[in-house]
Amino acid sequence: MKNYIEPTQEAGRKFFTSDHIGQITMLNLLRFKEKADYTDSPELMPEKAGSGASAYLTYMKCATPLIEKAGSKVLFSGKPSGFLIGPEDENWDYMLLVSHLSKESFLAFASDEAYLKIAGHRTAALEDSRLLPLVLD
Repeated sequence: MKNYIEPTQEAGRKFFTSDHIGQITMLNLLRFKEKADYTDSPELMPEKAGSGASAYLTYMKCATPLIEKAGSKVLFSGKPSGFLIGPEDENWDYMLLVSHLSKESFLAFASDEAYLKIAGHRTAALEDSRLLPLVLD
């Protein structure tokens, strides 16, 4: 089973070179690791190893001010209760809707030096994820 944590170069290129102008909302579907894995960011590891969910909570506490600094906003976050329509065996632990003023404001957030310093909490937390840009018609 393939897991998705970061965008591919091709997906990133396609997103940033699209002709979409204006607001974009990101749908985040997240599946957490049972135990957070800080192998790639040992400098961020807390004294007591916790769950993927707790690592993601730490990530959001650090990332929310940076989201807001970029002019973006968390519109919704919560735990899905399963699909009403969709595969019964596809389960997600958490979902977010984050509104960005533009692709450029999303890029400003994602490339902010302060964000890059804390992004390892996200990687430590996630088993799998989906990030779907949503645009207004």
